[in-house]
Amino acid sequence: MNALSICQVNISWFLPAVGSVWFWTRKQATPGKMALSLSVLDADSGAALSVGQSIGRYLAYFVSAIPLGLGLIWVGFDNRKQGWHDKLAHSVVVRAKQRGPVSVRFPNA
Repeated sequence: MNALSICQVNISWFLPAVGSVWFWTRKQATPGKMALSLSVLDADSGAALSVGQSIGRYLAYFVSAIPLGLGLIWVGFDNRKQGWHDKLAHSVVVRAKQRGPVSVRFPNA
């Protein structure tokens, strides 16, 4: 392997995996999920994901995508809105209750 291909492997495979696992374990969400006030939590306890769960969830994305993305589309049909990657890692994505702007109040109305 030359230096360019090692750099490509790091940028394409290693860094996204490490970044995702870090965000899931430390912040309970990736930046996109944070922007939407979503959190990735343990499905049984509601606690933050462990490093093992996060690695499993990341690898399970590939399993979910292989059959024409069916494991990712599964979110639309599942009662708990879990994709196959969530089911395999025992994780769940939840939305914060207070996620929007404060509602407008009219004092004289």
